[in-house]
Amino acid sequence: MTDTIPTEFEVLDERFGAIGGDDKVEILHTGTRWAEGPVYFPAGRFLVWSDIPNERMLRWDELSGAVGPFRQPSGYTNGNTLDREGRLVSCEQGNRRVTRTEHDGSITVIADRWQGKRLNSPNDVVVRSDGSIWFTDPPYGILSNYEGVAAEQEIDGCHVYRADPVTGEVRIVADDFVRPNGLAFSLDERRLYVADTRARQLRVFEVGDDGTLGGGKVFAEGGEQDNYDGLRLDDTGRVWIAAGKAVLCYDPDGTLIGRLRLPEFTANLVFGGLKRNRLFITASSSLYSLMTNVTGARPVWAGR
Repeated sequence: MTDTIPTEFEVLDERFGAIGGDDKVEILHTGTRWAEGPVYFPAGRFLVWSDIPNERMLRWDELSGAVGPFRQPSGYTNGNTLDREGRLVSCEQGNRRVTRTEHDGSITVIADRWQGKRLNSPNDVVVRSDGSIWFTDPPYGILSNYEGVAAEQEIDGCHVYRADPVTGEVRIVADDFVRPNGLAFSLDERRLYVADTRARQLRVFEVGDDGTLGGGKVFAEGGEQDNYDGLRLDDTGRVWIAAGKAVLCYDPDGTLIGRLRLPEFTANLVFGGLKRNRLFITASSSLYSLMTNVTGARPVWAGR
């Protein structure tokens, strides 16, 4: 039987008052060292997530509730997503690369260098409907052997990158971050939200037709406990972001309208289930789930 804890919504704005769901949050699994990067596979009705320090990825089956190994060693994988063909795209902190798992299980390297220099340790990744792959590259995986492999930083700074779907070119699209982390596109893909964990800021950029970014204004600023991490949007354009011991919800106008409080430090989240109304959250040692009356944004593999 799945353990549960009471659902604890904190309403900060009347717009959050209509958001609800089960009165219990399910604890689907516990026992990881640092849970990250949840990705839901609708075709198989299962979820995969990362346990970074244990250098493994785990798999939760929606039909049976069983949890088992998905990949080990995993290259200290952090963030994950699906591309337009339903293939797994992952940020391997230890291997300092972004990879794609093909349908036959083989691994294709998407990006591991910029101008001949090794990436720091790719952290989180998102795929646009044009097939381009966007990722952040802070140094967490090379700072010690806990979440990767201790190494010297070859690139000056921590940036946001775009890998071209045709040429494979990897280029910097934003270079003024302290610790870029989670990222997500707006519903129309004309904006890109990027979290800066160290600065405790969530920024938003305008996405040009040529794949360049403009603007970069601050969309939201967190408090002392709000270390912004992974984020996703729902189908109304609201931004849901892991921050401290909570998932924060922002209206598209940038107003913090509510929180879902949890007992552990949250890292990332994803909407899944048959109707995309099940919120999965990775937090410290556990994988949590809450059935809600909110529907996640239409994913890239479903078309635009």
